[in-house]
Amino acid sequence: MYHGRGEIDLFTGIIEEIGKIRNIRKEEKSVSLIVECKNILEGTMKGDSISVNGVCLTVTAMSGNSFEADVMPETVRATNLIYLKPGDSVNLERALSPSGRFGGHIVSGHIDGTGTIQEIKREDNAIWFTISARNEIMKYVIHKGSVAVDGISLTVQYADAKVFKIALIPHTRDYTTLPGRKAGYCVNIECDIIGKYIEKLMNCTGKENKGGISLEYLLENGF
Repeated sequence: MYHGRGEIDLFTGIIEEIGKIRNIRKEEKSVSLIVECKNILEGTMKGDSISVNGVCLTVTAMSGNSFEADVMPETVRATNLIYLKPGDSVNLERALSPSGRFGGHIVSGHIDGTGTIQEIKREDNAIWFTISARNEIMKYVIHKGSVAVDGISLTVQYADAKVFKIALIPHTRDYTTLPGRKAGYCVNIECDIIGKYIEKLMNCTGKENKGGISLEYLLENGF
């Protein structure tokens, strides 16, 4: 999220805390959330950004062990926040600080759309999720690439034109909300932003692109 003071917030997809929806106020097209939490409020001020289920939201008020955030109509349409109800658990992450470690991948908090959990299977210490999504999302999901699901940075273990699969290790299982979801649940998806920038550059036309970015150039430089 751009603050208008030369700063753009980024996240890593490494969940810091599982919060709980205390209250949700739904207007005609927008939503206001009050989220209960503990650790996430340390060092947080009004106006800061917090990722809630992968959605970058601005803290509008703080009180004790909770914060409030507004969700505009476009975000309501593009995410699963509209389905939240009091008592629901949500993944929380503060925006990356300049001195922080970059543990996941680049996550903007701008959701590309939602997907649906189709299947959940256990394999030894891993939990496999099969998730379906629209073509507009799936074109950016690649095998062994990165994807954020409800704000969690995950590696794509399989992908075709309609579904992709991810696997949770025990740590991710214990510190995120995803293991509590069931087949049919709607999840937020943010694709790897680097792929979208490359697509934009590849599709550029005009003089400024002549002799510039090409498929051969990308391959030669490790993309």
